[in-house]
Amino acid sequence: MSGAAGSKRRNLALLSAALVLVLAVWFAGTAAVPALIAQGVVTPGRAAWLTAAVQLGFVAGTLVSAILSLADRVDSRRLFLGCALVAAAATLAQVLVAPSGTAAIVLRFVAGATMAGVYPVAMKLAASWAKGDLGLLIGIVVGALTLGSALPHLIPAVVGSLDWRAAYAGAGVLAAVGGVLILGFRAGPLIGARPPFRPAQMLEAWRNRGLRLANLGYLGHMWELYAMWAWIGVFLAGVLERPQVGGWVFGVMAAGAAGCVLAGLAADRWNRARVAALCMVVSGGCALAIGAVTAWPTVALALAFVWGFSVVADSAQFSACVVSLSPPDYVGTMLTVQTSMGFLLTAGMIGVLPFLMGALGTGAAFAVLGIGPLAGALAMWRLAPMLDQASSPR
Repeated sequence: MSGAAGSKRRNLALLSAALVLVLAVWFAGTAAVPALIAQGVVTPGRAAWLTAAVQLGFVAGTLVSAILSLADRVDSRRLFLGCALVAAAATLAQVLVAPSGTAAIVLRFVAGATMAGVYPVAMKLAASWAKGDLGLLIGIVVGALTLGSALPHLIPAVVGSLDWRAAYAGAGVLAAVGGVLILGFRAGPLIGARPPFRPAQMLEAWRNRGLRLANLGYLGHMWELYAMWAWIGVFLAGVLERPQVGGWVFGVMAAGAAGCVLAGLAADRWNRARVAALCMVVSGGCALAIGAVTAWPTVALALAFVWGFSVVADSAQFSACVVSLSPPDYVGTMLTVQTSMGFLLTAGMIGVLPFLMGALGTGAAFAVLGIGPLAGALAMWRLAPMLDQASSPR
């Protein structure tokens, strides 16, 4: 192993570990929901706000970050560390307030806002090491996000507690550790220079046809992803007829980490837009079909794993397309704009889904989620000819 290759692997491993730990705060509220509903503390509609508040906080944070170009103008490690520590504090504070009161929602919003300085920044840092393997590197980052998002579902089982506070306390401690880990990371040679402050650069995400198609595909992907993650636990609890399904939910979500890496490897060899489109067709098909197999728990669980594998496998490729098509000095800003648009959409879908489940039934509600990825696949198919397979990505 050459010195450069060894340094690349060490830094990406460190970045991935830091991201897994910090992203545990994202779904800490969702992991607490089954216990809160079982205890009669919250209704499904109110519980949706514990996740939607994080998404809305992330949107607010990314808008501020994009307008100020923070991801490109502030030292990335310091931004990551500071945001991680604030997220950890907000998550730990959840155990001190009523589980679904106004203070709890505000703290979830704060945790989400700080993720704007973690997730897009991590993608930029990973891309700084890219050399013909951009899809894989960002796939590893999204895989780390997936594992981190799934982690809170496992915490109560590991510590032997069904108390909703365990998910928050564990996630808060992990986030603080992850923030400190980033101090050991060193950016690669492709890190962009710090650009001047130009808020109008945000509009490039829509003016540029390639970026526009990549962002439309991403919106279709996000229509489905977080709503599925937020409510798959409630679905499995009903199908399996047991209140505690945290281990199964972790497995379903964690399967997506493998999907991200495998799709990243494929995207670096073939056209990344077509790989993303294929993943979206599979996940959209799972959304349409899973409601029809609820009478067979084993089949439903197996299909949930396929859905978990495919629903996030394409995620990195939207970001990789943005990295490839963006002005080098504004990669962080373009990634932040993309994620801001996507997460605004997720907040709406997370809030709407429980009402659709009540009105239409779980199967039909999940089928609605299939609309997004199938439409997004069309956008990525149109983008595919614009991507130059012969040349290596940045």
